[in-house]
Amino acid sequence: MTTATHTIKIELAGLKDTHNLAERIAALAEIGDVIALGGDLGTGKTEFARAFIRNLTDPEEEVPSPTFTLVQTYEGQSGEIYHFDLYRINTPEEVLELGIEDAFRDGISIIEWPEKMGQFLPRGRLDIHLTITKGKNHRQAELIAHGHWAERLRGVGHA
Repeated sequence: MTTATHTIKIELAGLKDTHNLAERIAALAEIGDVIALGGDLGTGKTEFARAFIRNLTDPEEEVPSPTFTLVQTYEGQSGEIYHFDLYRINTPEEVLELGIEDAFRDGISIIEWPEKMGQFLPRGRLDIHLTITKGKNHRQAELIAHGHWAERLRGVGHA
């Protein structure tokens, strides 16, 4: 497996920009992919995940936050999509109880609070870290592509 990385920073002037970025990433996603969404509370991780999932399922798909269920699954156009919210996880070992290894193999996984996974976070993944920059709706997305994502991500930062 390649260890290449590629980093892009993208300014998101509002919710529409967040949705557009999520849709562009979803268009690149394949079975076996892991998208790790980092950032503080309120930075737009769940909004990003909703747009990502709706792009691969149905624009009207109900996508609740999995904060209490820890994982929600959706039938996408090319396979299963797993939406994990690990906020309430206390130890990295707890993620194994969620069937996360099966999700990594059989579907597309989008993970909020990926740092809770510790050593179980796959190396070949796309990290997206969201931060609030210039006010309530303005964000910066830092995309760090590891492994196979490095080549696929080229061009995403351009309109």
